[in-house]
Amino acid sequence: MQTVQLALGNAPYGAVVLDLLAQGENCLVRRVDRPDPGQEGVLVLNVDSLECLPLPLKDPERVVLITRNDPEHLTRAWEAGIRSVVFENDPPRTMALAILGATLRVRSPRPELPGAHITHTCRQPAAKAHKTI
Repeated sequence: MQTVQLALGNAPYGAVVLDLLAQGENCLVRRVDRPDPGQEGVLVLNVDSLECLPLPLKDPERVVLITRNDPEHLTRAWEAGIRSVVFENDPPRTMALAILGATLRVRSPRPELPGAHITHTCRQPAAKAHKTI
């Protein structure tokens, strides 16, 4: 079971997202005033909560940012390495889906892939038959 820290302040959709996530048995959801990146699990943040965290983020794939569709906020998310951004006006089910996706990434991290080794097989084009006259 994954732990989800929900640090959304007094956002009205926080209670709805909390309720949606609590219906499943996949995660333990805790509302927090300030996220603790030292704890394992997923961090669900708003922009104010993101400002409290030291950058660069360790394991940014476990963060879901809920924000306005604002270029400044999106740039900040990009620079922090955040993969999952949901807009404040998105439906709560979309937010819950993004959070559940992050729990899957945390639960099953991708192993580091070694450098790709591509073997090239050189094929010589077949000699064309020339017709002699």
